[in-house]
Amino acid sequence: MSKTTDKIALDIHSIDNTTQAFGAEWSSSFMGMDLRTAFQPIFSLSHKRIVGYEALVRPFDREGQAQSPGHLFQLPQSEQENILLDRVCRHLHMKNFKCLPDDINWLFINISPKTITKGLRYDSFFGKLLEHFNFPPHRVVIEVVEQPTSDSDSLAQAVDYYKQLGCLTAIDDFGAGHSNFERVWALKPDIVKLDRSMIVRASTDGRIRQMLNGIVSLLHQAGCLVLMEGVETEDQAMIAVDCGVDFVQGFYFAMPQIGITPNPLPDTDLSELLRSYKNEVKGKIDPTIAIRDHYFPLFNNVVDKVREGLPLRQAATSLTGHHTVTRCYMMDKNGIQIGETASSTRNITANNLKFKPLENTQSADWFRQHYLKRALSNPNELQITRPYLSITGAYMCVTLSLLFQADDQELVICCDILAD
Repeated sequence: MSKTTDKIALDIHSIDNTTQAFGAEWSSSFMGMDLRTAFQPIFSLSHKRIVGYEALVRPFDREGQAQSPGHLFQLPQSEQENILLDRVCRHLHMKNFKCLPDDINWLFINISPKTITKGLRYDSFFGKLLEHFNFPPHRVVIEVVEQPTSDSDSLAQAVDYYKQLGCLTAIDDFGAGHSNFERVWALKPDIVKLDRSMIVRASTDGRIRQMLNGIVSLLHQAGCLVLMEGVETEDQAMIAVDCGVDFVQGFYFAMPQIGITPNPLPDTDLSELLRSYKNEVKGKIDPTIAIRDHYFPLFNNVVDKVREGLPLRQAATSLTGHHTVTRCYMMDKNGIQIGETASSTRNITANNLKFKPLENTQSADWFRQHYLKRALSNPNELQITRPYLSITGAYMCVTLSLLFQADDQELVICCDILAD
């Protein structure tokens, strides 16, 4: 391509000439390929309906045989050709989206970090594209896909350009490669799309499922709405509901469909999915009830012996002798540990030399721990935490805590039990 040809090819009206009617939709031509748009619906779980569509390019050869998008994106051999392909796709998607019987919901468009940072050097193409189609920018979500870039500042400036236009921005494939919290903090997107690998792993690993809940919570605290992509089974859909994401996308709800009438699959019923989730939650027996019933008598035994003046190591034998208990310890209401920890000698973590520097907790300050705060708020009631990583041995545990009165002093007795 000559410089003159490059300049013409990147112009909106020149790109317009690459499109042609294909039944009720539009297609475009690029380097011997016919390009069509496939739309995949995106659903809000709370609203129980479609709130947007992701536009995906589908290439075909001259004989009408479908080709992989990966093959299409390998065709450009220069920066200008990459920019041209990107603009042809965005032009095509917007032209087809205008034909949808929908004048409210979002259009999600993918853009690579390299393309948007380089594209701004040519002109403000996307702003002109919005004007060309008289399309409201607040209905566009620009997705920054998971690709590395060596120019983070230019990427941030490019994303800011779309924000100034009035578009929403999203980070795609969060949790894979370069789409991580650093990119969230730098770009401050409106929406974060979780990579499919997260829900796949969460469906087979309980710890990752718990982490997923925490990741969604952190993203919400960062001011981002969260979309789970790649949901393909009912089990994965239930995990998406449970972890608190706002939006879902995937084959379970709707396949990407070429044409201008993309619809959910016939058996997609968000109301039924949410009913099933509610029934599942209601049907689960609260495990903390059984834990309280089992351990409360043991705690009372320890409390009675502490009140009699016995040191904790002797008073806590009913707890440390239990096969699930790793350690027992006591503190004042300010969280300062009193005396040494009473450890269970039968537990393998008590003899793990790798964490020997963490073993001695005498006079340790546990004021920041949730189990202390909960005990202080609920005197004489046994409190139970969720599973967390113990600082004393780097194993997953659950802490039980109880605030009681001994003479004129308020004390808190705690024990850690294995979470696995």
